Amino acid sequence: MEEMELLRKIREPIITWYQENKRELPWRIEKNPYYIWISEIMLQQTRIEAVKEYYRRFLEQIPNIQVLAEIEEEKLLKLWEGLGYYNRARNLKKSAQIMQEKYKGQMPTTYEELIQLPGIGEYTAGAISSIAYDEPVPAVDGNVLRVVSRVVGSKQDVLENKTKKEFTKKLKEIMPKQAGDFNEGLMELGELVCIPNGQPLCEKCPLQKNCVARKENLTDVIPVRNQKIKRKKEEITVFLLEYEGEFAIRKRDKTGLLANMYEFPNVSQKLTKKQIEEVLQHWNLKGGKPEKIGTHHHVFSHIEWDMTGYKIKTTNKSDVFIWKSKAEILENYAIPGAFVPFRDKM
Repeated sequence: MEEMELLRKIREPIITWYQENKRELPWRIEKNPYYIWISEIMLQQTRIEAVKEYYRRFLEQIPNIQVLAEIEEEKLLKLWEGLGYYNRARNLKKSAQIMQEKYKGQMPTTYEELIQLPGIGEYTAGAISSIAYDEPVPAVDGNVLRVVSRVVGSKQDVLENKTKKEFTKKLKEIMPKQAGDFNEGLMELGELVCIPNGQPLCEKCPLQKNCVARKENLTDVIPVRNQKIKRKKEEITVFLLEYEGEFAIRKRDKTGLLANMYEFPNVSQKLTKKQIEEVLQHWNLKGGKPEKIGTHHHVFSHIEWDMTGYKIKTTNKSDVFIWKSKAEILENYAIPGAFVPFRDKM
């Protein structure tokens, strides 16, 4: 049976299964395009269970596009703290400002308009336009690629962009009228049944009768993933500098990794005791004996940090840094996840 025929056969079972089995998630209560947009951006790189509380808190503070367009970046990033990939939050604000100017404070209603906005790519534009407006466009993420690859028995590498483009084109040809339920059903099936790690739960799958990977016992090799990410590794020494109940923080550069975020002072190497003394002198600080407060391994998409932290009580302040109390830092300053284990030692 050819691929297109197999894909046509999954439409009705997917929609029926989704309508009977979908999880009750806060952004599914009503088809509000703003809520869908916020949830989809939050769900990039983040698990559903982890997102729920962030989503609730975000909408309490930023209930609509106008508030998002006008919110101070510092407050926005603080609300985003812990979700990581902070450019996602910055792009939300940029897009909201465009919506205020170009769309009278409303979400655009078509895929072609949505994809022009900062931070909205093919998947997100497809998800919003199909779920909110039932526009017949696919929303192809890793879950969807896994499901359709197994259904048709594809040996194409799902990490290659051309594979995603090919499946997006094929799914577009078979999109049903209930496009939102179809797209969400594919995603839900990939997350709950046709799972990424471990054996898929084929006995619970509505597509099992037409799944090539199941019939040919290929679920352990499909989807194919050939690319291996090579990350640069760096050693980082982090300083928790305290002077009379205030701690030193600083703002990172406007460009590059963790741009414009607040961090604890650090240097890009593992330091000896003598080197720590030299760094303190460079910062015009005098301090007591460094107390080691632990290590942390943090993985970014292209780099890994092996971090070692030291807490030092200083006898003076330096204008090199911003000095704030623990309460002020926790309430007002977004600290990237890489530094959170050391923040917890304040």
